[in-house]
Amino acid sequence: MLFNSFEFIFVFLPVMFFGYFICNKIHPTIGKAWLFVGSLFFYSWWNPVYLWLLLASIIINYGFGTFLLKRKKNRKLILTIGIIFNVSLLGFFKYYDFFVSNINFLFDTNYNFLHLILPLAISFYTFQQIAYLVDVYQNKVEENSFLHYALFISFFPQLIAGPIVHHKEVMGQYVDRTNKRMNGENIAKGLFLFSIGLFKKVAIADTFAIWANEGFANSASLTLADGWITSLSYTFQLYFDFSGYSDMAIGLALLFNIRLPINFDSPYKAVSIQDFWRRWHITLSRFLTSYIYIPLGGNRVSVGRTYIHIFIVFFISGFWHGAGWTFIAWGVMHGMAMMVHRLWHQLGLKLPAIVAWFVTFQFINATWVFFRAPDFATALNVLTAMVRFDSVPVTMELFMENSDKLLIYLIGASLLALFVKNSIQWTDRLRPNPVYAAFAACLFIYAALRLQQVSEFLYFNF
Repeated sequence: MLFNSFEFIFVFLPVMFFGYFICNKIHPTIGKAWLFVGSLFFYSWWNPVYLWLLLASIIINYGFGTFLLKRKKNRKLILTIGIIFNVSLLGFFKYYDFFVSNINFLFDTNYNFLHLILPLAISFYTFQQIAYLVDVYQNKVEENSFLHYALFISFFPQLIAGPIVHHKEVMGQYVDRTNKRMNGENIAKGLFLFSIGLFKKVAIADTFAIWANEGFANSASLTLADGWITSLSYTFQLYFDFSGYSDMAIGLALLFNIRLPINFDSPYKAVSIQDFWRRWHITLSRFLTSYIYIPLGGNRVSVGRTYIHIFIVFFISGFWHGAGWTFIAWGVMHGMAMMVHRLWHQLGLKLPAIVAWFVTFQFINATWVFFRAPDFATALNVLTAMVRFDSVPVTMELFMENSDKLLIYLIGASLLALFVKNSIQWTDRLRPNPVYAAFAACLFIYAALRLQQVSEFLYFNF
């Protein structure tokens, strides 16, 4: 089920919202059970076949966590087995065919592909459960209710595409009795955020998607202008798609009085690659830092090893996003950029802010091409077109037919991403009044009128 669908907005969400607070009046445990069962229904709407995988993962990881909490011996072994289980589960479903294709290519073998459909959200709930096991091992977790744990993993606003939540961030909120009653301020802020996120996805991201898809599908014939329209269209599509999802997830959780961590903080305002990763997919960066970079030794070792650790983290980040060499290349390029940034900083060098922003944005825009392209040939076609001065004008028929709209969208998206306060900043300062209500209502109504063309969020693929 998609956040941007009629059945979610006008049926599932109202039923879950009112049912939750009615159940809480009977007993808080019934309210939590209602949320858990509803979240399972939400997940199974996409493909009921993989519901068993989510449940098995929850039950097995809860078992590992219980062992770690109760046992004083062999805890490291239990943690290791738990991590291996989670990584193997993710590896089998997400990377099996990728590894087989590369083995067949390298050794001229003919192993069969399984053609597995990637289980929705497996990348997110796997990382979330690994973090939980490590936190239990480090004695950062004391609470051990199965219902609480199951809800922590499956809570529908953050289940599909994050944010990747820490146990300690939400468990106290689930047991806080003051959160069992409707909160007018949270409802206002939640609906405000949800409306902004829905508008970003339906009105902005999905429009840019049309142009980006057209450009990448015809990459061999792009001119200079076509290449830049293609790359920037995807750059802004991904921005508004992912930020839209993040807004909607946080807004939905607020309706149930749960505050999820911020996952998106105006990343295109970044003035360095390090600044970008402090703003983009914040909870993924936090996970990679806390559970990979620091355990490897972080920057507490030699300079050479520190650079190796940075490279490993971004290699994993690229591979986590997708089973393909273009994703790995994207991760490696970001890792190399982070190493260059670190060296630049250590040498005491500095660029003017506007130049630093320009270099950072151009690097991000160029590397997104690899992130989007189905193969290296397509990526190189788009990048080559972007520096092809022998053929400058717009030639793509779709681009020419929508030239005025394209220009307005590119300028408007740039202004929104670079100069306007982000939705979280707006919401933090929100004081519910008729003006804000009317603004949110206009965004919601406009987006709702476009729900006939439902599309998945881009991060569903990762």
